[in-house]
Amino acid sequence: MPTEVKGLTGLRVLSLESRRAAEMAKLIANYGGEAIVAPSMREVPIESNTEALNFAKTLAGGGFDVVIFLTGVGTRALSRVVETVYPLEKFVEALKRLTVVVRGPKPLAVLKEFGVPVALAVPEPNTWRDLLQALDSEKLSIRGKRVAVQEYGESNPELLAGLEERGAILTRVPVYRWELPEDIGPLRKAIEEIAAGKIDLALFTTSVQINHLLKVAAEMGAESPTREGLARAVIGSIGPVTTRELGEHGVRVDFEPSHPKMGFLVNEAAQRYAGLARRA
Repeated sequence: MPTEVKGLTGLRVLSLESRRAAEMAKLIANYGGEAIVAPSMREVPIESNTEALNFAKTLAGGGFDVVIFLTGVGTRALSRVVETVYPLEKFVEALKRLTVVVRGPKPLAVLKEFGVPVALAVPEPNTWRDLLQALDSEKLSIRGKRVAVQEYGESNPELLAGLEERGAILTRVPVYRWELPEDIGPLRKAIEEIAAGKIDLALFTTSVQINHLLKVAAEMGAESPTREGLARAVIGSIGPVTTRELGEHGVRVDFEPSHPKMGFLVNEAAQRYAGLARRA
């Protein structure tokens, strides 16, 4: 990704990334921006993992026809849970006997590493709508099929409803959930900066970030000024799912990148900020 364009010079850029916070800060700095990094979430494994353990046992017994993997982190986490029941090799062999669908490149990379062939990889921007459309366009019928869906963070009722409408016999497999970071100090500080109008550009890379941001703002008694600060800033969203969540919270999105990746998000923010700021 070229970094000659210093379109973020002099700008204070908010990132709510957690797992890839350092990478996001470096990208922003490469384009001349001052990164305000405030991790907003952490992945917490579901303690009992009852559903994941049941999935492992059912899979081993040939109880599924299709497995849909939605995230790379979830795919790897699920494999670790399965390994508490039987070896990874057995998990891989079981997956090779059925139809595997992935929502995007991250679960695809994990399964490639495991040596599991993938029947369908959902194209960008990898939303739940794209997943359903890909099933339809590839004429991959799931009617009457036993379908397991690896979930992440929060369940997606629209996706589940769409799969059921297509005749799937569904099994949800939640692997982890989202919670606030153990240290919310940086997030509280970022909220103060937003409320004071000191953030020029805010970049959202997942829908959970706006939920947690506004939750903490409300607890601080600062929800209204936070919303006002966001309204004054230029807002970038990684893709349609995040854009929709921001919209449902009344936050205007100024742009999405041409590809739903962090590098493109920051690069295109640098390319477009001046025009977007004038329009805002």
